[in-house]
Amino acid sequence: MSVNYTIVARGNPGDPQSPKKYYSQAKSTGAVTLRELAEQIAARSTVSSIDTMAVLEGLVTLLPKNIADGKTVKLGDLGNFRLSLRSDGADTAEDVTAQNIKTNHLRFRAGKEVKKVLNNIDYKKTS
Repeated sequence: MSVNYTIVARGNPGDPQSPKKYYSQAKSTGAVTLRELAEQIAARSTVSSIDTMAVLEGLVTLLPKNIADGKTVKLGDLGNFRLSLRSDGADTAEDVTAQNIKTNHLRFRAGKEVKKVLNNIDYKKTS
């Protein structure tokens, strides 16, 4: 497997006068839809793409519900999903309320099978 990357110049937002530095940035080669993923899974198993799609649709429905209930969703070797919060700081613990919360983020931590693949990626520079 090979991931394409490009080079991008980025300035320092804290110091606009400083010289830009160059970074690598992954370049997508396309996207795969939920239906296409279901068909790929079905091709590797004894389950039909329709049945696979039903299971994936169930995951799409239940994953956010469980996250919203404050649970970490553990998907075995795939990885874990959990919620994190970004909030304003307060001077005392008593001053912290839900009003301090500015936004939330869904975090994914890759499981061992995903990490195994990610650790073996080759990178190819593109223009």
